[in-house]
Amino acid sequence: MKDETLCLHAGYAPGNAEPRVMPIVQSTTYVYDSTEDIAAVFDDPTRSLIYSRFANPTVMAVESKIAALEGGAGAMCTSSGQAATLLSILNICSAGDSFISTPMIYGGSINLFSYTLKKMGVECIFVKPDADEEELHAAFRPNTKAVFGETLANPSLQVLDFGTYARVAHEHNVPLIIDNTFATPILCKPIDFGADIVVHSTSKYMDGHALQVGGVIVDSGGFNWNNGNFPGLVEPDESYHGLSYVEAYGKAAYIIKARMQLMRDFGVYPAAHSAFLLNIGLETMAIRMERYCENGLMVADFLSGSDKVEAVSYPGLKSDPYYQLAQQYLKGAGGVISFNIKGGRANAIRFMDALKLASNEVHVCDIRTCVLHPASATHRQLTDAQLEAAGIHPGMIRFSVGLEHVDDIIDDIKLGLSAV
Repeated sequence: MKDETLCLHAGYAPGNAEPRVMPIVQSTTYVYDSTEDIAAVFDDPTRSLIYSRFANPTVMAVESKIAALEGGAGAMCTSSGQAATLLSILNICSAGDSFISTPMIYGGSINLFSYTLKKMGVECIFVKPDADEEELHAAFRPNTKAVFGETLANPSLQVLDFGTYARVAHEHNVPLIIDNTFATPILCKPIDFGADIVVHSTSKYMDGHALQVGGVIVDSGGFNWNNGNFPGLVEPDESYHGLSYVEAYGKAAYIIKARMQLMRDFGVYPAAHSAFLLNIGLETMAIRMERYCENGLMVADFLSGSDKVEAVSYPGLKSDPYYQLAQQYLKGAGGVISFNIKGGRANAIRFMDALKLASNEVHVCDIRTCVLHPASATHRQLTDAQLEAAGIHPGMIRFSVGLEHVDDIIDDIKLGLSAV
């Protein structure tokens, strides 16, 4: 099925006289006929439902839909995008390990990688933006277990060169993990370009309505974990009676280990009602992404013509340095635009405070236009050097176009520019 059809039908198919709309299974527990049946599920939670910290029918339907959209072998939803990123790394990295990441990523991910994971004994090795193959190879160490990047960097909007990153990662027998939040599987399917694991903050375009926070991890099912680098997936797990994930689950080893081991211990599973709301957003995602791309390109073009704007980052513009990569990997550039106001931080704040239609809020990729000053908000914890490495100018504004009429969005921008 095509994406538009998958958005509506994947994950849940009603049987005879069953609900057309995916139902909410609002229960934490599931009943068994015997103690022996329960014991068997504790040995292998994939046998059936055991407790809604592991899995829930409503959430599982959404997981199946997202896996289908990304072309993956399986998926696991989490309570936030940050939780998805954390578990995607911890599923293969232990204390004493390292992984490589571009610095052009979400500020919360930089903080997670630079400080929190460091305290846990996992080191992130940041490479310079637009690193070539030689520089990526040079960053590897004997303990490096993964490479991480974003399809569309938040907020710099750098487009990742999948070919380079995937090729180098696979030469070192480690997976490429991609945050595909800004692109969604509608605009880009990273697995098609060599990614092995895909994560999302589902709070953004997937939900689309700013209703609930969530995340997801998608496993391509195509990476060979039995290559000597990942004993946690191959060797017996004593917490499951000596089970080997690769031996027992084959292509689904990674995502099942994440559920059986990490979700069991961290408990960051979403509620059934949250998954129900997410599914409503997913059903219209394909058609919404078309409008975001249309509005985004027109707004970016308008901003490029303003004498009060120093620079515009939007890979849908032919003048953008990432235009060619966007043409290669994306079906559209989305609705997020980053631009630098002349005059720096003070003028950026004047512009934002003068807006009437756009909401000044800590959010992005909504049905309503919203705006944010990254240096003062999402990336506030970064040093000046880290801001520069992440491609963030003091006068940078992250502008997320909504589904309003583009003329109204542009009129609001004119109002903001008049205050500069």
